[in-house]
Amino acid sequence: MPAPISVVIPTLDAARGLPVALASLTEGLEEGLLRELIVTDGGSADGTLRIADAAGARIVEGAASRGAQLRRGCAAAAGEWLLVLHADTELRAGWSREVAGHLPSGSPAAFRLAFDATGTAAWLVAGYANLRSRLGLPYGDQGLLVPRRLYEEAGGYPEIPLMEDVALVRALPRVAILESVAVTSAERYRRGGWFRRGGRNLWTLARYFAGVSPDTLVRSYRR
Repeated sequence: MPAPISVVIPTLDAARGLPVALASLTEGLEEGLLRELIVTDGGSADGTLRIADAAGARIVEGAASRGAQLRRGCAAAAGEWLLVLHADTELRAGWSREVAGHLPSGSPAAFRLAFDATGTAAWLVAGYANLRSRLGLPYGDQGLLVPRRLYEEAGGYPEIPLMEDVALVRALPRVAILESVAVTSAERYRRGGWFRRGGRNLWTLARYFAGVSPDTLVRSYRR
């Protein structure tokens, strides 16, 4: 019987973080959980594709857009379950045992969030993210484990440049939050300021809920 999970990772010049993310998946292979690795790339000019190829990934290429990349990657996957991870996210040791125990539930799940940083600001921002997740809205940097059947019933990832994770999670049944931790890069927070960037993320989410289009949101988000 084939392993149940296809891992899908969107990339764009992700050579710096991708090796760590891939290394954290090894225990899933050893436990017989992972069927394949799909890297869905948006035009990387660094060593991303070389790293993905060396890891045995199936590479799907197309225009850069998080929603479109994820949709292409998930469409190429053959597993009964999809595990969608960001290229700068590392699953902390022990995750595979909890995931294996979760699969019989048939429900979607995400991991608890932590940053590769220490200090009060990192703790507070991660704490807010985990509270938001418990209230039903995990983000993509926490990973998403979802049965293919539910993914397809929800319409999959929309082809939008921002908020694709929010759109999909809102269309799914309630997402369970696992005790296992996804450690994500704090680089954007270090550059932009922990509370300034956190506030901007909240403002972007509020505008999205108010009906502002993702195309408009992404322009201000990138500034």
